[in-house]
Amino acid sequence: MTDDTNRAGGHAAPAEGKAPIVQLRSVSKTYTRGEEAVHVLDGLDFDVEAGSFEALMGPSGSGKTTLLNLIAGLDRPTSGSVEVVGKRLDGLGEGALAKWRSSTIGFVFQSFNLLPVLTALENVELPLLLTHLGSAERKTRARTALRIVGLEDRVQHFPRQLSGGQEQRVAIARAIVNDPTILVADEPTGDLDRKSADDVLGLLETLNKELGKTVLMVTHDPAAAERAKIIRRLDKGRLAS
Repeated sequence: MTDDTNRAGGHAAPAEGKAPIVQLRSVSKTYTRGEEAVHVLDGLDFDVEAGSFEALMGPSGSGKTTLLNLIAGLDRPTSGSVEVVGKRLDGLGEGALAKWRSSTIGFVFQSFNLLPVLTALENVELPLLLTHLGSAERKTRARTALRIVGLEDRVQHFPRQLSGGQEQRVAIARAIVNDPTILVADEPTGDLDRKSADDVLGLLETLNKELGKTVLMVTHDPAAAERAKIIRRLDKGRLAS
C-alpha cells in the first residue's frame, strides 16, 4: 500500500523519467439531458503509472464510470486530451479506436455479461473471434485464461452451472484472454457475497502483481478499495484533495 498522502486522492506523480500509462489533461465531459447540460467531469488532470492498481471512489454521479469509460476508449471527452499507452484517444476514428480497445483494454463489469448459451470456454474465447487466430490457438488461449483464474475444471460448464463468483472469474478470464495492458473493472464485486468478492479481489491483485496488469477499479465498497495500491476519490467531476 502507498502512504496516506497517495491514498487520499489527488494527483499521483509518475516515477521520475517514466511517462504515465494513462494521462488525462484538462478533461471535461458534458452530457445533454433534454435541454439541460449535465457536467460530469470538470477540467480533470489524471495520471496512472504502469503496473498500478487504483480504486476510484465517490458518490453516485461523481464521474467515476465516465472517467473509466474515457480511459477505456468507450467514450470521448467534450474537451481536453486523453492519452493511454502512448495513444491519443480523443483524436482516433471509430475503427482505429475499436482496434486499439480490443488489443489494449480488458473489461470487467458488475453484471458478468456472459452469454448463457455458451460454455465458460466459449465465453472466454469470444474476443478472440475478432482476431486472425485459428480455432485451436483460440481454445488454447481460452483454456490458459481459465487456468489463470482457477477454473480449468469448469471449461465446459454453462453460466447457470456456476456460482456468482465463478461467473465473475470467467468474465475476468475473458478480459485477459487478449493479454491487455490495462484492466478496467466497474463495480466488479457489486453483485457478489463477501467471500466471492474477496476471491475476485485477490485475483485482481494477482493479475496486478504477478502479470503486471495495470488495474483501474470503480467501487463503492471500502473493503474492495483497500485492496488497491492507490485510492482516488471523485466528487462533482473533480479529484478530491
